[in-house]
Amino acid sequence: MTGRRSGGTRRFGRRAFLGATGGATAALMLGANGMLTPARAAGAAQASPFGALVRDPGAVLDLPPGFQYRVISHEGGRLTSGAPVPGDFDAMAAYDGPGGTTILVRNHELRLNTQADPPRPEPNPVEGKNPYRPNGSLVDVGGTTAIVVGPDRREIRDYVTSSGTRNNCAGGRTPWGTWLTCEEDRVDGHGYVFEVMPDDPENDLSRTPIPAMGFFSHEAAAIDPQTGIVYLTEDDFRGRIDTDDPNKDTRFSFLYRYIPNDASPRPGALQKGGVLQALKIDERPLGDADFFNPGEKFVVRWVDVDPTIAADDAKAKGAVKFNRLEGADFAGGAIWFDDTAGGEKRLGQVYRYLPATNTLELFYEGISDNQMESPDNIVVTPWGDLWFAEDGDGFNRLMGITPTGEVYTFANNRVMTDSSGDFSELCGPCFSPDGQTFFMNIQTPGITFAIWGPFPGANAARVRQMAHAAPPAHLAPAISGHLLEAAREFGLSPLEAAAFRHHGVPLL
Repeated sequence: MTGRRSGGTRRFGRRAFLGATGGATAALMLGANGMLTPARAAGAAQASPFGALVRDPGAVLDLPPGFQYRVISHEGGRLTSGAPVPGDFDAMAAYDGPGGTTILVRNHELRLNTQADPPRPEPNPVEGKNPYRPNGSLVDVGGTTAIVVGPDRREIRDYVTSSGTRNNCAGGRTPWGTWLTCEEDRVDGHGYVFEVMPDDPENDLSRTPIPAMGFFSHEAAAIDPQTGIVYLTEDDFRGRIDTDDPNKDTRFSFLYRYIPNDASPRPGALQKGGVLQALKIDERPLGDADFFNPGEKFVVRWVDVDPTIAADDAKAKGAVKFNRLEGADFAGGAIWFDDTAGGEKRLGQVYRYLPATNTLELFYEGISDNQMESPDNIVVTPWGDLWFAEDGDGFNRLMGITPTGEVYTFANNRVMTDSSGDFSELCGPCFSPDGQTFFMNIQTPGITFAIWGPFPGANAARVRQMAHAAPPAHLAPAISGHLLEAAREFGLSPLEAAAFRHHGVPLL
């Protein structure tokens, strides 16, 4: 999750025009009639099903009518132990607790020099089992905390659940009630996944890496409860993303899966080893996911990779290249994940993978920053919409996508990180087990919110509908059957054929 998208306006590359034109095609897209139209005009977000946002008089968080928030934790406050609440809030998950409580587990994306003097996850001096080293060594920099929230949505107590890790960015909730916290790093022994137990803080399991899940710059994890397979996203910062020419990109991030030797749904089973694989598409060797078209489906193949050099081995074996993968969630039979810098305009992409059919599909691509800008953590809501938190320029929002492809804004963040004018990223979106409370963070300065209001009830059928819905039709060109036949004859996508037609290149 570290960093934001590269600045500048991205020209359409080989996906749209195969180099037939050039800078003159900047900021253009194919409209529903196959003609080229200004991207922003075609990219306005739809009206929210929850209503227009109400401006927060406190200038913190704008929400729809009928919704309200409460700050339940903030950076620099005091844990129940008296230690400071660590900074750099990030991904979270919510669990049932005793007596009608909810237990939130929260990552802290802390690394050296994040701030002048960042508060870190300091173990309770009585209960803590991991050493705290205030000298700033590469151990004991990041970790996770937990917040016990009462039925009244107020904090009861909070505590450190793990420490000694580094740059804990995202992760994933397991079906058996633990939290996988992921290190978004790959230096000095840091770059692993750890399993944290909310009800047994700082135990041996929480401080034992799972090396078979790979040494790389981890982001998020999502587990298929039917098979126990863990899907892992990567956000590797080596190389660069060229904002003008996709052929000059040198950054590689991959989608992995971990097939555990022991698929038992219990804490510690993932420690028993397994096979790490990367996603590959034989039709697209060394394929760049930037050039996928919305709605385009591929049957994939998974190739074994060496977990000690996962990214380099995936690249060598021709795995599909993404730019910067971020959030992941499993719902309705689909693995959802996003690329915060993906797409021709670098505004982001949302993908889904269906294990049952072994197919990958680009579901949504940002064509206007009105609709999407740098999607990060994602969650499928109990009623079936996909929500994503933004980490872009200007205001960062909590956005929703419906099964029919409408995009809407649920929340606006108005908290700035500092006097520079940048607004902090939103992160950690998750729902309480009963679906009545939504939890979310602002990263810097760290604030954790409980949000409630007229949320729809749980709708498992709509969640499944989202997993199989057709991608938004307005993102794909509408072309005639004759032109489609010509596209197939010349080995072109419909988008490429429509672009050639617009520029007078005869195909028929």
